[in-house]
Amino acid sequence: MGCGSCSTGGGCTPAGCKSNGSCMTNGCSKLDVYDWLSDMDMPSNFKAFQIVEIKFKGSRKDFYLNADNIYLEAGELVAVETATGGYDIGHVSLTGELVRMQMHKRHVKEADVTKKIYRRASTADVDKWKLAKDLEWETMHKARTLALNLNLSMKISDVDYQGDKTKATFYYTAEGRVDFRELIKKMAEAFRIRIEMRQIGMRQEASRLGGIGSCGRELCCSTWLTDFKTVSTSAARYQNLSLNTLKLAGQCGKLKCCLNYELDSYMDALKHIPDNVNYLRTEQGEARLQKTDIFKRMMWFSLPGAENWIALPISRVKEIQKLNKENITPEYFLEEVEEKAAPAKVLDYENVVGQDSLTRLDERGQQNRNRNKKKKKPAQGGTGNQLQQPQQNAEQRKPQQNAEQRKAQQNQGGGNNQQRQNNNQQRVNPNRQQQAKPAPDAVKPSPVTSEGEANAEAAENPNKRNNRRHRPNRNRGGGGNKPDNNQQPQAPQA
Repeated sequence: MGCGSCSTGGGCTPAGCKSNGSCMTNGCSKLDVYDWLSDMDMPSNFKAFQIVEIKFKGSRKDFYLNADNIYLEAGELVAVETATGGYDIGHVSLTGELVRMQMHKRHVKEADVTKKIYRRASTADVDKWKLAKDLEWETMHKARTLALNLNLSMKISDVDYQGDKTKATFYYTAEGRVDFRELIKKMAEAFRIRIEMRQIGMRQEASRLGGIGSCGRELCCSTWLTDFKTVSTSAARYQNLSLNTLKLAGQCGKLKCCLNYELDSYMDALKHIPDNVNYLRTEQGEARLQKTDIFKRMMWFSLPGAENWIALPISRVKEIQKLNKENITPEYFLEEVEEKAAPAKVLDYENVVGQDSLTRLDERGQQNRNRNKKKKKPAQGGTGNQLQQPQQNAEQRKPQQNAEQRKAQQNQGGGNNQQRQNNNQQRVNPNRQQQAKPAPDAVKPSPVTSEGEANAEAAENPNKRNNRRHRPNRNRGGGGNKPDNNQQPQAPQA
């Protein structure tokens, strides 16, 4: 049979018993016992064991006598006898010879089992039982309100109704004894049922309520753990855990039960670790113990003034400890460890990480620089060398052509300045005037230099004359020629 609120039921999400082991349909792993005798055939004259194990809400189990020899299977609902009268409804958890073993485990004798199984639960019994279970949540909150009004230092954590809806058991936690006689009177008047108060511990409360642990899983006590063992702080010390109560305590406020799970493995491993090794005397100074790896059997020591820790196997630590007891100070133990260390493992491949990238970038950078020099790649600012060079050549050719034209005109005009001026007045070239208008004194030689020197200077530095032509009114401070504003170009004669 499957449970709708556990991992074995249909459509249960997420997995796990949401009823904390009390879904009572034999689908939860909590309180289950593997029947390893189910495939074995019993002898024909074998008499079946008459005691049956029944489980109830909150991981509660009890043994009942099947006096009428009713054929029962695990998971069936049955009506059983109670100690205070009436009947209760529970699930059959175990039958047969396994019940005998469970009784031996719990130290229960067959003669002590007196309560009987009445019958299989009928439809009316199941309906009344379900109505009683539906009242538990509301009853618990009303009981908490009554306890708060009476100023009682107690916490009511759970309520369990009997199957016939005539009795309710209230489970509470408290630090000491609580006088709840007045509370029982008020609850009996409010609920009209028999009241039973039962004090439980913090672990039992967490088991009944359930929750999520720090590991991210459901609490062990609410899913599968039934026996609570004592957990001490020595379990944390043996496992080299920090004694921080916030990390070591569970939801119940006590130390976590899981501290005992691996304690035996640590105890076996600690047998090989030397005791009372707080420091070792060496020629380098006292080496203080900093950390111990129990399973790797390594111990880390720190020398005075050193930043790094030194790892030593426990065999070497025992040797140094024995020498110190004999008042012998050994040499620096790190060298001895290096001598005994295993040879380095030779890899069957070559590690070339980082080598290719460094050389490849250098070679590529040199190739790019050589390529830039050959092609004269344009710069980022705009015009490059390839664009500037033809432009500069064109600008240089223009002044040279103008200088040759002027030289030819000067030779045709005569050898002195007076003849050149007369020729200019008699023969006026309109194209010449248009060129001379922006710079009329561009062709006038300096009065200090002769005509030959002026022509030679124009041939050597044509850019200088070209700049003068474009800036006629600029007065150079170094004794240059000033334009003659009195001279006006003559109009051409008809």
